[in-house]
Amino acid sequence: MSVRLKRLGEGLADVRSRFPLTRETLAKVKLKALRCGVWFRKLRKDERMFMELVIKVTHRVHSFKLAELVSRIVGKLLDAMGGVQVMTGEVAYKMKTDGLRLVQRLSQIAQGWGNRSAVAWPRDSGFVQYLTIMWLNGPP
Repeated sequence: MSVRLKRLGEGLADVRSRFPLTRETLAKVKLKALRCGVWFRKLRKDERMFMELVIKVTHRVHSFKLAELVSRIVGKLLDAMGGVQVMTGEVAYKMKTDGLRLVQRLSQIAQGWGNRSAVAWPRDSGFVQYLTIMWLNGPP
């Protein structure tokens, strides 16, 4: 297998592992791309027409070749929109990145003060979500 085909297969697996290639998901990507202003800017006319046709005709992409083409276009849109955070939601994305780091830092401080239960704070998803939302809604 050539290096180019290997990279293409990895990229396809990357997009397909993040979300299923269904009508609803592709329509959501299209809507977000339109709202972000990248649908017309980043896609050629034939790519836009192809995506609209796939959304109208298929319920779920089963063909490997079709999935390859759709994944390439979706990857282009996700790159232009700022990645997966668009599809997973801002809070979920921030929980995995900034929120977890914040909880770990607070846990270390609390452990330094002698709070033994602070060891479990980073594993508590509710606490991570709470701190993430508080951090997002805080002053700029």
